[in-house]
Amino acid sequence: MEQGLVQVYTGDGKGKTTAAVGLAMRAIGKGFDVYMVQFLKGRPYGELETARRLSPDFTLVQSGLDSFVKRGEPSEEDLRLAAEGLELAREAIMSGRYDIVILDEVNVAVDLGVLEVADVLPLIDDRPPGVELVLTGRNAPGEFLERADTITEMKCVRHCYDAGVPMREGIEF
Repeated sequence: MEQGLVQVYTGDGKGKTTAAVGLAMRAIGKGFDVYMVQFLKGRPYGELETARRLSPDFTLVQSGLDSFVKRGEPSEEDLRLAAEGLELAREAIMSGRYDIVILDEVNVAVDLGVLEVADVLPLIDDRPPGVELVLTGRNAPGEFLERADTITEMKCVRHCYDAGVPMREGIEF
């Protein structure tokens, strides 16, 4: 790819990670290599198995715990894992191996205080020209939106959670 762009998938609706994985699958079908870091996620989501099946074209690493982070009160382990994930993302972006790098839930990690905007901006600003960068998660910071070439906002019109339907394997995780 000659010119990689920056995409942001944000909003309160369902489907941001799913859209990023869909992009990865499309790209892999055209011979691209994809690297995805999942911030704040430590449970076995379905996309983890998808990445294993599509390896070595799709590399996915999780950089979080299997628990929620309270806004402004991340644990030391949350901070350590997020920093590790950010470093892995930086290495992938700069390696020359990957056409697309996805920072899944990076917007939420910033919103919750697990990462700082200033920690992420160099990944956006200093990436090589041939790397497509995708940032997902609710509450995308303005600095990310200013730098984005494409912004998709998922809007929640209705969610089954509101009717008491619990998370379903293969659908929500």
